Amino acid sequence: MAKRLTRFRVLTFDCYGTLIDWEQGIANALEPLFRRNGAGRRDPAGSDPASGTDRAAALRAFARFEGRHERENPGLRYPDLLQRVHHDLAGSLGLETTPALDTAFGASVPRWPAFPDSAEALRVLKRHFRLVILSNVHREGIAASIERLGVGFDAVYTAEEIGSYKPADANFAYLLERLRRDFGFGRSDVLHTAQSLHHDHVPANRFGLASAWIDRQRQSEGGSSAATAPVREMPRLDFVFFSLAEMAAAALAERDQTRRPDPTTRPHRR
Repeated sequence: MAKRLTRFRVLTFDCYGTLIDWEQGIANALEPLFRRNGAGRRDPAGSDPASGTDRAAALRAFARFEGRHERENPGLRYPDLLQRVHHDLAGSLGLETTPALDTAFGASVPRWPAFPDSAEALRVLKRHFRLVILSNVHREGIAASIERLGVGFDAVYTAEEIGSYKPADANFAYLLERLRRDFGFGRSDVLHTAQSLHHDHVPANRFGLASAWIDRQRQSEGGSSAATAPVREMPRLDFVFFSLAEMAAAALAERDQTRRPDPTTRPHRR
């Protein structure tokens, strides 16, 4: 029997990379660093001719240093962690930075743009599911992003309150305990919905959660996600969608199918 989205009661989301375009947000926030080092804006192909740095290389450096600092400094607030990431990233690329540039990068999360489909897809999904965020950022950053999305969530749990960063087990243990305590949801009620295999789907597998992969970079077809660490083994995935809009359309189609009368069934007459 095919799996159905509508058997779940709550969608738990990663935000950055899934709802918010974090690769574009990171790239935008790195522009001042490139300008300081004599570079103009990157060309449409994503290269920075003055520094010799392309977008993918910068994003790969971001992934490397973000992961390291999240492991080594689990209690550090995300803006402070991003400051360290920026400083280390600049050094690894041979670029000169300043404390002011590091701080500005750390404060950039509220300006990261939403994917074009996120707001409308969330409005559709909200009619059929509870919506919850489990994010690696701080309360202030996620509040600004939610305002940008324009959709209310039933709960938001952040690394700042948990005291660790995904993919740590503590974050998913916290999520499941709060869903049980606050809403009465059990593990089987939850569909974890995210882009990052590393941060989200691998630990979701460890906790026995069903997973919906929002594969925006089409990694399942050979694409890549530069700002996210690769995984050693592909996790189990229950659903794969190339956008949140595609997921919302699938949920609507399921609802329509369950409401549509079976044409092979004759109406009962009294």
